[in-house]
Amino acid sequence: MTRPGGKTPESDSGPADLASLASGGRTNFFGFLLRLAARIPFLFVAGRYYGAEQLGRFAYAVIIVEFAAQLATLGLKRGLAQQLSTTSEEHVCVVWDGLFAALIASAAAAALLFVFPQAMFPNSRINGVERLLPLIIFAIAWSDIALAALAYRGDIGATVKARSIVEPWVISIAAWGLFFTLSRRDGLIIAYVLSMLGAMLASLWPLLKSYGRPHGWRPRPGRLFGLARTNMPLAAADALEWGSRRIDIAILGLFFSPAIVGVYYVAQQVTSLPQKLKTSFDPILGPVITRNLAAGNKAGVAAQVRQVGFWILAAQAAVGLALGITGEAVLGLVGEKFISGVAILGFLLLAEVVAATAAVSEAALIYVARHRNLMISTGVLLVQIGLSVGAILALRAADLTAALQAAGPAIALVLALGIASIAKSQLLCRLLGAPVSGWRWALVWAAVAATIAGAGVTQLPEWAELLFGIPLILFVFLYVIWNLGFTEEDRTLFRRRATPAA
Repeated sequence: MTRPGGKTPESDSGPADLASLASGGRTNFFGFLLRLAARIPFLFVAGRYYGAEQLGRFAYAVIIVEFAAQLATLGLKRGLAQQLSTTSEEHVCVVWDGLFAALIASAAAAALLFVFPQAMFPNSRINGVERLLPLIIFAIAWSDIALAALAYRGDIGATVKARSIVEPWVISIAAWGLFFTLSRRDGLIIAYVLSMLGAMLASLWPLLKSYGRPHGWRPRPGRLFGLARTNMPLAAADALEWGSRRIDIAILGLFFSPAIVGVYYVAQQVTSLPQKLKTSFDPILGPVITRNLAAGNKAGVAAQVRQVGFWILAAQAAVGLALGITGEAVLGLVGEKFISGVAILGFLLLAEVVAATAAVSEAALIYVARHRNLMISTGVLLVQIGLSVGAILALRAADLTAALQAAGPAIALVLALGIASIAKSQLLCRLLGAPVSGWRWALVWAAVAATIAGAGVTQLPEWAELLFGIPLILFVFLYVIWNLGFTEEDRTLFRRRATPAA
């Protein structure tokens, strides 16, 4: 690592590109803080009012619907940047091609789940509005594609508003209100539908303002078929990456009661906060990478992967330590019975840190080696499934409590994502002819300092641990990273108001 103040390898990347990435990084971290503030009320309402069993049932249904929505985007969450950077057509028409293709794919997925609702509710009776839940698939897909199109133009703020303000606050408020007014059984599902509709509207409105209306656009079936075929490897990679974070819930549903699934789901939702720091970089990183690849600047791509990889590692380690050290207080806020998931939470937070290198490497691999990236992702998912089942059986044979047995898939996730990080970073390093790892030793010193600060925080009452402890741990970690890990170039980018690349 270069000492702060010296010239870094990142200098191979243009200042406008790094400024764009830094601007996205600042906005994403701010969005994380907003999402954290909004997600906790939902978990509190869901855990305290609806209970672990209803929450577990809801969790299983949602992962099936979101998996279908992931497929319905046809890989355009990341592939749209490449489409827009290489086409000579009107960008608004390309975006509407994508939206129309996603609508067709969403309709097919919704029809399938409507006919076979047992896929969403395998262990419980189906009634009420549950059969209609798949109709929301199109809203999820449209929101993802609209936000990807906005990110291509440097508008990350729209993602923050839709995903960190509208979506979490609508589901929190609706879940609370519906519990007392309409349905205790269907309240979580209806609240989820309302939140996805709100996020879609919050995504489409800025899309229309930025791109305008698609004057003269007409659906072209031949082009839509070609779009789906071209993006097949991207769609599969997205589905596999998404599946690696949800397959654990599916496996748990086969071995444990809905209540245990509910405990795991709460821990997973807390963990999804730092996960968003990583995935939300994809829309802003994609256009930067595609521009440099088009110019043949492989060294610049490697520099961008290193830079963003370090930022994500630092942010996720800071958040992981803050939420992990105060884990009992965080889960206790949702309900006393959820405290048993503290071991699950710890392993899931560790998995997010381990996954950072794989995720950032994949952001470039999907453009330079999409089929090999897909093969690695497939192999890692199969390994994760095998390790998950093996870990559950081994912990069960050791006669541990059900909550500790349920940590098996979380342990498997750490190991599988570690394999993915090594394999994908090594492949990308060979293809670009330059190192891509974002590791810097200052991460260790920052983690040690934050852990020492957190040790004292856990002696405080739970309310003080959450109110003062989390900000203290974050501050200590980021202070050390700023002074020991950031180069002068890093600090300059984060001090000024960066202007995204044109």
